[in-house]
Amino acid sequence: MIYLTLMTMEININCDLGEKSKHHSNKHDPELLEIVNSANVACGYHAGDEETMNEVIEISKKNGVSIGAHPSFNDPENFGRERINLSDPEIEKLIIDQYDILQKIASKQGENVTHIKPHGALNNMACENIDLATTLAKSIKMISKDLIYLVPTGSKMEEAAKKLDMKIACEIFADRNYEDDGNLVSRKKPHALITDPEQAKIHVLSMVKNQSLNCHSGKQIPCEIDSVCIHGDNMSSLATARSIKNNLIDHGLKLQPLNKMKKFKK
Repeated sequence: MIYLTLMTMEININCDLGEKSKHHSNKHDPELLEIVNSANVACGYHAGDEETMNEVIEISKKNGVSIGAHPSFNDPENFGRERINLSDPEIEKLIIDQYDILQKIASKQGENVTHIKPHGALNNMACENIDLATTLAKSIKMISKDLIYLVPTGSKMEEAAKKLDMKIACEIFADRNYEDDGNLVSRKKPHALITDPEQAKIHVLSMVKNQSLNCHSGKQIPCEIDSVCIHGDNMSSLATARSIKNNLIDHGLKLQPLNKMKKFKK
């Protein structure tokens, strides 16, 4: 029965892109954009600039990849990975300003930003804090009720977005391990990352098939999964992305850009 369900199931692969900085190279972006279905584009606050945004949008357009904003704290020095406490109006401005930056560039190429996914510490904090998660959700809905909000499955972000009746896509991370509470293992811990493409392939298919998180301890947490996030900031990212994509297709899943998925066509 599970196999028959998989044969009719849609799934998305997304990736954080355009993150050129002193912390991270974007040299693999063109190859990743031939593999993934949706691009989360750095808007210049943690990484990237107008040139990288233009490049990602141009290649995405050519490959039928949907475009999303990847807003963060304004902290390029730490790649947006340090926690910063901001007021609700500051959070709102942070999100709207970065969306506007990317949308202005996209519109020049006849494209639109169709989803938003927060980055780094901003994302991690909102996963745990319902007040911040609600502020983020309200800020995104203020831009447009048609924007798809890409959120970690089982998080406070998902909870807040559902209360506001937003279009949400729930994601899992292909190359990260999970704690028993459903949050990501901190990058400061040695077992945070999954760098073996074969291990990542098995990890992802199991979670998608069972609609549950696989925790590092062996615990499973039931959840909704619409999208798989591949990170482009480690050496095995290309091999991991190809391995996961091919394995999902081999098991009968239909890969789609977020804005083409049936759940958002209602």
